[in-house]
Amino acid sequence: MSDTIILAAILIPCLIVAIVFHEVSHGWSAKMLGDPTAKEARRLSLNPLRHVDPVGTVVLPGVMALIGGPVFGWAKPVPVNKWRLNNPRFGMMAVAAAGPGSNFVMAGIAAVVLGLLARGIDPGNVSAAMQWTITGIDYFILINIFLAFFNLLPIPPFDGSHIVEGLLPRSAARAYEKLRPVGMLLLVAVIALSWFFPDLGIIENIVLPPVEWLRGLYMGLAEAIAS
Repeated sequence: MSDTIILAAILIPCLIVAIVFHEVSHGWSAKMLGDPTAKEARRLSLNPLRHVDPVGTVVLPGVMALIGGPVFGWAKPVPVNKWRLNNPRFGMMAVAAAGPGSNFVMAGIAAVVLGLLARGIDPGNVSAAMQWTITGIDYFILINIFLAFFNLLPIPPFDGSHIVEGLLPRSAARAYEKLRPVGMLLLVAVIALSWFFPDLGIIENIVLPPVEWLRGLYMGLAEAIAS
């Protein structure tokens, strides 16, 4: 088995776990704030089969990993009815923030695990299995940070757009909400530009700097635990 296939076998489960917890967090927060829609649709389960989009969660990230492209994907969105929330304006902000928040928490847990593993490792005698385990945890941290930050971008229908919408005055929020139909087109355009014109450095200049900065904080936590 080549290193590329092993890497894909590591990345895809990491992405599935990160996305599933992200979506379930939306559903649970909505339920706690008065909207049981996700529960009624049986989407509060951690069973990946209830959340996996065959193309967005498996095929696309797997292909991108194999060809060396940016690994990204999506799951079936957990249904949320803002009008069933106790406070629709605040509720949608909280529900939106819960997804990225879960990813930051999982990255923190992974950093702790990485630090604990490093305590018992002899740097001069690391087995191949342990090396791949460390690599997998490192990628899991990176995927969670990237997923959280990417979803916090204020591009409809990302989570960040719901947070911005809740912070805007009501008149401005209504105008902002009208951008939702073109939000996905904008996302596809950004991804296409970054793929076909890599010299522009769109993702590298916008997304990667804060992602790498956050990753450094999590690695610092792992190192502190390991020492």
